[in-house]
Amino acid sequence: MGQFFDVEGNGTEEMVFYNGYRAGEHIIGPIDYRNGKEVDTGKPHVGALKLGIEHLAEGCAQGRGVMIDLYAHFGLGHRYVSYDELMRVMDKDGVTVEPGDMVCFRTGFDRWLIEKNKTIRDRAEVDEVLFGLDGRDEKLLNWITDCGATAMISDNVAVELTPPRPFQGHKGSTLPLHAHCLFKLGVHLGEMWLLSDLADWLRAKGRSRFLMTAPPLRLPGAVGSPPAAVATV
Repeated sequence: MGQFFDVEGNGTEEMVFYNGYRAGEHIIGPIDYRNGKEVDTGKPHVGALKLGIEHLAEGCAQGRGVMIDLYAHFGLGHRYVSYDELMRVMDKDGVTVEPGDMVCFRTGFDRWLIEKNKTIRDRAEVDEVLFGLDGRDEKLLNWITDCGATAMISDNVAVELTPPRPFQGHKGSTLPLHAHCLFKLGVHLGEMWLLSDLADWLRAKGRSRFLMTAPPLRLPGAVGSPPAAVATV
């Protein structure tokens, strides 16, 4: 997830990724995305010479997981979850997020999707039940920064609800939470994880924390991977 940014401080915006790695030099693909369109670069696909997912696979991702059970409070339904709503849920359930935690947001979409058993025929059917974090909520983005979490994970499509709410002004990211986490902070995002069984077990035990072991596949040059996560309770 990159964006145009004045990485040199000279007034010229360039296509860069986390830590200033450049598109076409450090992350090389056959297309660029400009003005909402795909542009053929005329270059062969090389992949990520920097920021490749293999680095996380080699070191593994392991630490304390924290479950925030949004479904238990909101059920299914189209909703942009704000900072204030998130804080109320965490307060009611006694959930605390500390530096280094991998935070899981259970929305119930995983179980709904499995029960549909490949019978979905229209995106509108998904939109009726899908909800996620409000990527336009600056207080929510600031909380992600301040809490020190290393990953934001959900059972939904993108962690944040897409498309995001319209932005105010003439410029804004099309995926603001992605831009904040992946581009600015280097915080990993996990999407489409099976969380509901774990969330139900934790809630029944009055717990929210567990050991998370989540190595991605070792795919040199890839920018993402299916998860191979295990929760130890």
